[in-house]
Amino acid sequence: MMYGASESDANLYYAVKFVVPDPFPFFQIGSKKIILMSDLELGRAQKQAKVDEVLSYSDLQVKSRVEKARVADVTAYFLRSQGVSNVLVPENFGLGLADALRKRGIRVECKPDPFFEERVYKSKEEVRMITRSLRYTEAAIYKLEAVLRQSKITGKKLKYRGEWVTSESLKKVLNVSMMENNCIGSHTIVASGNQGCDPHQEGTGFVWANQSLIVDVFPRSGDTLYYADITRTFVKGKATPALKVQYEAVKVAQEKGIRMLAPGVNGRDIHTAIAKEMESRGYKTERRSGVMVGFFHGTGHGLGLDVHEPPRVNTSEHFLKKGEVVTVEPGLYYPGVGAVRIEDLLVVKGMGHQNLTVYPKKLEIA
Repeated sequence: MMYGASESDANLYYAVKFVVPDPFPFFQIGSKKIILMSDLELGRAQKQAKVDEVLSYSDLQVKSRVEKARVADVTAYFLRSQGVSNVLVPENFGLGLADALRKRGIRVECKPDPFFEERVYKSKEEVRMITRSLRYTEAAIYKLEAVLRQSKITGKKLKYRGEWVTSESLKKVLNVSMMENNCIGSHTIVASGNQGCDPHQEGTGFVWANQSLIVDVFPRSGDTLYYADITRTFVKGKATPALKVQYEAVKVAQEKGIRMLAPGVNGRDIHTAIAKEMESRGYKTERRSGVMVGFFHGTGHGLGLDVHEPPRVNTSEHFLKKGEVVTVEPGLYYPGVGAVRIEDLLVVKGMGHQNLTVYPKKLEIA
């Protein structure tokens, strides 16, 4: 059983292939998929939802014979009518609804992610949808790059068509381009200088000349609901020698990790190899003055209907399997020198991998 809005709940959308902004109950009894739908969405659901049966929620409210019947009343009534007394729910299932169902005699058990194991292994069609989202994302980054290329260095800042270049103005370039292709970016990262040394800092204010600029873009397609994810590091102007060496270390380490990507390989070994490569070049991960420096996050994550989903490529053990789509995104972060992160999106194939990302890796933009 699931209860949620398929617009925002990836497991629920995966089950029904039908977008609804408001929560509704879903059941799979054996191989049969059933949803209970409000009168507002009933007609659309009957035409579009990829389920075996669409039932009227309001009809079941009446049949339950409970005055002012709530979701738990209707759900419990339906389950009893099907001879069901036990349900398996995902980790994000609401505690309040779970407790209410238990009070009505329904046993509720939670299954850890992945709730649908098959979601982890992407079909050829899913890979095509992810790739399509990625191409639109890369097109947006090309437009950002064009703005940087046409910008003029004025002191330590940048000007484009008479206006100061800021994180906000570059995010607008990205977002407009992606929206033209019905992709919606959220929490897009355009972080200049020391801001980029905090990996999830989205970036605000001026974009500085001759300093690192982290551009991390992960939109969701409004057509397919599948995400893309890519990160590139730029410098408008001239990078310092120290930043150039840091960039090369990340690039070489990432390429090493990518070469290892294949079925049966432990993701932990990939993460360890990347970390050791950068450590061998003198980039130590540690806490300095209360701030983490070096490589202090995971190497990658799964991607599909969620931007972060199983599997993880980090210190935990996971043996990669054919069909998994994962990022490889090492980074190095040293305030005063700069931040570097490079991220590609890959699919594990039968004998190795395919890199879905085609955007080039280049640091300096003249």
